[in-house]
Amino acid sequence: MNKIWRFFQYGYLLIAVICLVEGLLKLNSDRSRAILLIVASIFITLVFFFKRRFRKKVAQRNNLNK
Repeated sequence: MNKIWRFFQYGYLLIAVICLVEGLLKLNSDRSRAILLIVASIFITLVFFFKRRFRKKVAQRNNLNK
């Protein structure tokens, strides 16, 4: 199960990159939506790092208990 989550966590980065690119492309036409997309990409990137750190902690704790 842990291997599956390892691949899913990179989905967060993919979504963050898509939001960032979309936000940068809309920056001139729709500024409020562009800012929302850029902020969302930053938030999603933070979620990626948090989940990766949490997954590593859990895996390390499971290895110590064996």
